[in-house]
Amino acid sequence: MKHVLPFIAAAGLLAGCATSSKTKTVTTTADPVPAKVGSAAVASPGAPGSRLGKTDAEGFTVIFDGTWDGWVVNENPSAWKIADGALRASGDRSHCFYIGALAPFKDFELKVDVLTEPGSNGGIYIHTKYQDSGWPWGGYETQVNQTQGDWRKSGSIYSVKDVREVPVKDNQWYTHHVIVKGNTVKIYLDGKLVNEFTEEAGRVAGKDFERKLNQGTFAFQAHDPKSVVYYRNVRVKKS
Repeated sequence: MKHVLPFIAAAGLLAGCATSSKTKTVTTTADPVPAKVGSAAVASPGAPGSRLGKTDAEGFTVIFDGTWDGWVVNENPSAWKIADGALRASGDRSHCFYIGALAPFKDFELKVDVLTEPGSNGGIYIHTKYQDSGWPWGGYETQVNQTQGDWRKSGSIYSVKDVREVPVKDNQWYTHHVIVKGNTVKIYLDGKLVNEFTEEAGRVAGKDFERKLNQGTFAFQAHDPKSVVYYRNVRVKKS
């Protein structure tokens, strides 16, 4: 695999979308621009009017609100754009990692608003670590997939504890909510608990994928050119 430098940009503000909207509109895009991990842009505050870095009444801090601040793309950067305040993933395999000031995370709650187009596959990684290419080795993948051919559907802890049926639909925004506390992972979709996994004592990291709780960061997945997945309004609360 050709080595690709990390990508990040301190782009101008693109307005975030309200979480209550269930419809999809895409009118503007911005591409990630090459830069090194750890550049000053990583820790820069949001532009005036941005919610980036702000904490709500429930204790959740916004870590993505329509700019590249704090995020880095590894391989195939053309798979990513910012569209109407959301990360749009569609293209050859690529992952967008959070490298902002709040990382790493151990016990936490993560909420992400997600929209999938029909036949799309994506993922939200937890306790993972940045890598230049390939499917992320570290942590667990929580699946994003309503109708794509893989039988493991949204809410699955991929190949560990999987879900076959989901209460959410393509072309509608829903909230993907992950809670990690101690050795337990819970996943809620639009407020409904769809998966709960308690990691057994002494679990050993795998060879191909770690699939073990530790600590780390988050990453979003661009799975393939036929999949189109949007991620927006990303907020987190450390426990």
